[in-house]
Amino acid sequence: MTDQQSDLAAIQSVLADFTDPETGRGVQETHQVQKVQLADGQLALTLALTTYSAPLWDEVRQELEARLRERCPDLADVSIDIAEHQRPPEKIGEIGLTAKSVIAVGSGKGGVGKSTIAAALAFALKNAGCQVGLMDADVYGPSIPHLLGLSGKPEVAEGKLQPVMADGLRVMSMGFLVPPGEAVVWRGPMLHGAITQFLRDTNWGELDYLIIDMPPGTGDIALTLSQLLPLTGAVVVCTPQDVALLDARKAVAMFRKVNIPMLGIVENMSYFECPDCGKQYEIFGRGGAEKAASQLDVPFLGEVPINMQIRIRGDRGETAATLHDESSAPYFQAICQNLVRGIVGKRRREPPLPSLSVL
Repeated sequence: MTDQQSDLAAIQSVLADFTDPETGRGVQETHQVQKVQLADGQLALTLALTTYSAPLWDEVRQELEARLRERCPDLADVSIDIAEHQRPPEKIGEIGLTAKSVIAVGSGKGGVGKSTIAAALAFALKNAGCQVGLMDADVYGPSIPHLLGLSGKPEVAEGKLQPVMADGLRVMSMGFLVPPGEAVVWRGPMLHGAITQFLRDTNWGELDYLIIDMPPGTGDIALTLSQLLPLTGAVVVCTPQDVALLDARKAVAMFRKVNIPMLGIVENMSYFECPDCGKQYEIFGRGGAEKAASQLDVPFLGEVPINMQIRIRGDRGETAATLHDESSAPYFQAICQNLVRGIVGKRRREPPLPSLSVL
């Protein structure tokens, strides 16, 4: 066997053991290795990945390159191109939603920036290349339209509500249907009906992720969601001070009680960095959420400092711009990557998803 034949055999062995981050299935089995070329110690290959794992494409590329270099130390160069692999979502739940993951963003109390985190997380996923929807389930105080600068009523086509588009993000909110300033006074059955309609009767299309901005506290909407469809899990947002952490613990307990897995905790308003001198002030303390996450055996997804521009853009309805500001974007991008990394890591440890031919 020549050196090149030996290298090719080693390369094929690495590819045979390499799994897709979304499905956990081998990339060769699913025909996601589209090209392998080896000449004069130069390896070039194309790996196709789904948009579901888009936030981690660079990490997946680096992981595969590292494995190839370890098994084939004589390679002079390794070039891996990423192409898009099509794997449409199947319908989930009795309502027939076509989404690969549904993630609830909640908090134990109001005023911790939950809606801002939910919106920014949705934009971070969308900017990475995922197909994303954002549903505002906070029917008592829907703030997503204001944060995104959206107004007007959604159109209806073929019996379906059409989501309002915000920079490529598909959005639905009670705020589009209730006049500004009008209070929503509903009991449980009416809330259940509204949430069901938003999920079932909105033309969400095919989504990688549907982010649901939950009402604050421990109401019954989490129970409604758990009955309607299988949620991938929940993210809890809190601030660092002890009283907020007590409420966050209650939110974690609520999600667990209705069998919604915990995906992580985010600490908002971790500190304030003075824009003039650069000094950090821990106004509400710092690190409490990370400590609570460890105690509760929940992943800590990251922190977001008090940033004047995040507040100003939210008030102006320009939250999308927060993801293009180098003073704020890295925090949300890190939370996004940690969230997706946790989800795909769990999938890789579990039995692989079935092939589409048997779905």
